[in-house]
Amino acid sequence: MNDTPLPSALTHPLRTASLPTRKATRFDLKPDDATRAALAEELGVTAIHALRFKGTLTPEGRQDFRLEAQLDAEVEQPCTITLAPVRTLLRETLLRRYLADVPEPEGEEVEIPADDFEALPEVIDLGTVATEALALALPLYPRAEGAALEQAVFAEAGVEPLTDEALRPFAGLAGLAARLKGDGGDDQGGDRG
Repeated sequence: MNDTPLPSALTHPLRTASLPTRKATRFDLKPDDATRAALAEELGVTAIHALRFKGTLTPEGRQDFRLEAQLDAEVEQPCTITLAPVRTLLRETLLRRYLADVPEPEGEEVEIPADDFEALPEVIDLGTVATEALALALPLYPRAEGAALEQAVFAEAGVEPLTDEALRPFAGLAGLAARLKGDGGDDQGGDRG
């Protein structure tokens, strides 16, 4: 399996061997209109009206780094019901750790630590990190205000349509229980004397 990330429209590579090991490296990415348009196409959204990825890459120990960043974006997607444009403001906080020596998992069952870490690459591409964070933050089912999913029922003439209610696995049991209660149980059990 290839762990190399796909190229992104947004790129800002930092060679880890060139990063300072005594102070934090600050960054503030604000892509231009053309880059945001290419990124919107890459992510399958209508538009990215604003995007900022700001933070620090701080050395930890001799070889490890910690990335702390804030992603702010305004994206536009089509409503999943009406296809009307929906604008969403996104704000995500990221924390990633890049470790030179990633511990190898032992045994068949491995507990994944809560920390978000990965092996220290030769190049940390801040644009790729921002793109991944943005992709994960996008709403899966954006809805325009007031948009509601109505039930649509289709059937041929003379055929009773099949509804969601009729497909419920225990829908018929309620009717059966009501009929049994209505009978009063007179016919069942009879006189056992």
